[in-house]
Amino acid sequence: MAKRGIAVVFTLLGVALFISLAGFVLLYFAFGREPSVPSNATLTLAIGGDLTEMAPTELVSFVSGARAPTVRAIVENLHKAKVDRRVSAVLIKSTGLTTPFWAKLQEIRDAITDFRTSGKPVYAYLEYGGDRDYYVASAADKVFLMPSSPLDLAGIATYEVFLRGAFDKFGVYPDLHHIGDYKTAVNTFTEHGFTATHKEMDESLNRDLLAHVVQGIAEGRKKPEAEIRRLIDEGPFLPENAVKAGLIDEVAYEDQVVDKLHEARPGSTREIDANEYGRVSLTSLGLNRGPRIAVIYAAGEIAGGRGGYDPLNGPAMGSDTLIEYIRKARKDSSIRAIVLRVDSPGGSASASDAIWRELRPRKRRVDRQRVHRWQKVRQRQPNWRPSLRNDHRTEMTMYACGRIRIAP
Repeated sequence: MAKRGIAVVFTLLGVALFISLAGFVLLYFAFGREPSVPSNATLTLAIGGDLTEMAPTELVSFVSGARAPTVRAIVENLHKAKVDRRVSAVLIKSTGLTTPFWAKLQEIRDAITDFRTSGKPVYAYLEYGGDRDYYVASAADKVFLMPSSPLDLAGIATYEVFLRGAFDKFGVYPDLHHIGDYKTAVNTFTEHGFTATHKEMDESLNRDLLAHVVQGIAEGRKKPEAEIRRLIDEGPFLPENAVKAGLIDEVAYEDQVVDKLHEARPGSTREIDANEYGRVSLTSLGLNRGPRIAVIYAAGEIAGGRGGYDPLNGPAMGSDTLIEYIRKARKDSSIRAIVLRVDSPGGSASASDAIWRELRPRKRRVDRQRVHRWQKVRQRQPNWRPSLRNDHRTEMTMYACGRIRIAP
């Protein structure tokens, strides 16, 4: 009887093992292999939301099937589509961009502009004509707006909350350190309103950002910058008025835009979405070859210990995790350069110091470079030092680094 029981147990284990192996095989064939891209295909890129730098890896997003596109995924899909002979057109479908970081929008917009050099058409369809959505869409050959949506183009503004008046009513005094006139992080608690320097700083940032937005729209719509500024002052627009102003080409629904794109590229009746096309490797199209470059994402609030993804607060940049990646890249003799891509509001001073130390030169190879790329507008006091010891530091022109504390 005991032998029979043991036989049953091993039989069940064998069946479970077989089912597990069969499941892995099915997963490989479903997701591991590159998709079959039809010839003369139209690539649809849905762009919206916060535009994260790293894809969420927590269980909730995996189970729910949420696949928020990252900035890198969108840009790489456009680079691949540019050289892929199977892709004959691209449809940019903007579903409502909420990111406050215009440098991310600029990178996507630049990728659209680069795609246009291939001679393939790229149309943009706006479900909502927000300022961020329109800025990206204006790089396309044609811009279409849903009939029920306004073109909400009304300029750039910033808003601040000041709590000192409320504190005064409760008899609370905010005893906070304030170093430098332009260090405005504590103004929320210590001031009743804008100080002269705080207002000067915000107005300067807004003017600079608006200038870049105007320049981009003017180039995309082939209009003088002065005319774009005048139209922004007159906004927002009803759909029909936006067409008359030359800001969009037509008012249409998504299926009508798809039909017009097929007419512009006869034969391009097959479509492929971004998630599926994202599994096409760069090397299969002759891209991503040559000397290897390590791209390390420094995303999230800087903290000590291990990094990870918090479902409530988003990514956390753990100094131990980032240092581990930097050391791994340094020890790999095939890597010629390291790109540290920063998307962080700041955080721990000691964790930043540890990362900075790891980026300092040891025994330098003359053929190896480090490039530090800033990607985001800073919002808080970030105690950030790693960028100070890089060979090169680059920023998107719509990036602003504010209220930063640089240690000597």
